[in-house]
Parts: sequence; structure tokens; C-alpha cells
Amino acid sequence: MDEHAHEVDATVDAGALHEVVDGVFAWIQPDGSWWVNNAGAVTGDDGTVVIDTCATAARTRRFLDAVRDATDGAPITVAANTHEHGDHTYGNSLLPATTALIGHERMRAQLLVDPVIDGCPPLWAPVPDWGAVTRRAPTITTRSDLTVHTGTRRIDLVHPGYAAHTTGDLVAWLPDERVLFTGDLVFSGLTPLVMAGSVDGALRSLDWLATFEPDHLVPGHGPLVTASTLADVLGQHERYYRFVLATAANGRRDGLGPLDAARRTDLGPFADWLDAERLLLNLHRAYADAEQRPFDIVAAFGDALTWNGGPLTTHVCCAS
Repeated sequence: MDEHAHEVDATVDAGALHEVVDGVFAWIQPDGSWWVNNAGAVTGDDGTVVIDTCATAARTRRFLDAVRDATDGAPITVAANTHEHGDHTYGNSLLPATTALIGHERMRAQLLVDPVIDGCPPLWAPVPDWGAVTRRAPTITTRSDLTVHTGTRRIDLVHPGYAAHTTGDLVAWLPDERVLFTGDLVFSGLTPLVMAGSVDGALRSLDWLATFEPDHLVPGHGPLVTASTLADVLGQHERYYRFVLATAANGRRDGLGPLDAARRTDLGPFADWLDAERLLLNLHRAYADAEQRPFDIVAAFGDALTWNGGPLTTHVCCAS
């Protein structure tokens, strides 16, 4: 029997709903590491729009219950996924059956073939247990952008136009409230992940995000970002992506694979960020793109586990 089979997920109760501005909420889950994401909700006269769900049934139920309490039980009429990764989508099936679900067309295609929802491989310790969730993909898709309204509130769902964190990223922008939900285009204070997208594209997306000039930014992981901290957070991302690209370029120049390139590299200012082993996954993406070949996810995770000295750490354990 798995030694973690009866372990309690100690962080599941740490998630909290923050009212960013009147009627606009961010669900922030510390510590934001593997599978522990942020989500959001916007309420108006026509009901509530949810932005992303969570990795497990237990986490998603807590999020949705908090939203219902905060909105006096307003119906969840629309939900949007920022990208396909399970920490933002596996809880989709807990949304009401009447909720319209929106995503980018590439995001929908990837979620439909995602094998991890059917059983997580032992790449993490403890191995996540998603609980009572089933695959639910968007039934409404966009190739670029789409606008959702609830009462007088406007929510623009916008694709950057290129691969970044994934190939089908959407941000949710409230132009009147100046609140931006970025999904995993932003990891606030921890190691970004771009293995399903592009390091160059993720770097390029930073200037694009800055053009929104948000007063409040809800990242896919980590603490909320304000106008006063936005430049610093985006600057940290820029420095990290340039670090990844330089490490990959130097490794390829010297005939080294991603693992050996990482082993001789000092993480420097990024050493204290959670999930540092993502460097290997990001390097594999940078190598694949530079060499114009497919990304090898098996090799990438194999190197990440070797560099890490074993399975990757997650706080997402057991269903409840």
C-alpha cells in the first residue's frame, strides 16, 4: 500500500478567497507549488463567471463553496480555463452542468488527450489523488479572443497570439476594474514552467502582459501582484527566461545535454524559488525548439527527477 494512502493534505485548507475589487475574487492557494494553483471569480447581475478550477475534487469544492458564500449563491453561468493543465482544469467536472465552459481550441484539444487525469504517474511524492473528478473540456472555444459579460461587467478572454506557457493560453482581463487573471503566464515568486509552450514565447509575453497596465494581477501560482510590484515580478520572469536560454545555448555550444548543462549551472538568484527542478523541463523545451525537434516529455521528466534526486515534491495527496 502507498505509504501516503491515508495522509491528509495539510495545505488543502490554506486556500482563501480574496476580494480584489468589489465582486471580483481571487482564490489563492499557498504555497503555489506543483498542482497548487490560483483561480478566480467575477460576479455580476447575470451570475458568476469562474476563471479556472483546481487540481482535486477537495480543493475545487472548497473554492466553489467559498465563491457561492461570497456571492450569496449566485449561479455560476460561465467558466473559462486559462490553459489545459490539470491544476487549473481537473475540477471542471464539479461545476454545475448548466455552466458554459470556455477555452482556447488548442487547450481543449490537449485536455481531451491528457492521460494524467486518469492516474498520475509516480513523478511526484506523494502521488496526487484527484478524487471524484472526470474529464470535462470546454464546449465553447476561441482561436484568439472572446468577451463574456455578466450584468455590466466585461471580461475579455485574450490569447497572446503565440505559444508561451502553453500553445492555448488565455488571460482574463477586466478593463473597467483593471484586474488581470494571467493563468500560468505568471508564477509569482516561484519557478515558472514553459515545457508545454515556448521559452521565447513566454519571454515575449511579458511585454504583452505589461501593456494591460493592471492595477491588480492574479497569477496562476503565488501571491497577488499589484501595480506597484508588477514591474519587479515581470522583471524576475524576464531574467529567469534569459537565464534558461543562455544555459541552453551554452550547453549546446559545448555539446552538453540539458542535464549536464544544468549540473554545471549556478541557479544564483533563482535558487530559493520553489520547484527549481523545472529548470530541466524548461531546458528540454529550449533545446527542442532550438533544434527544431519535438519535445520529449519522458526524457525531460527523467532528467528533472535525476537532478532533483528523486520524485518532485507536491502537497496534493489524497482525495477527501
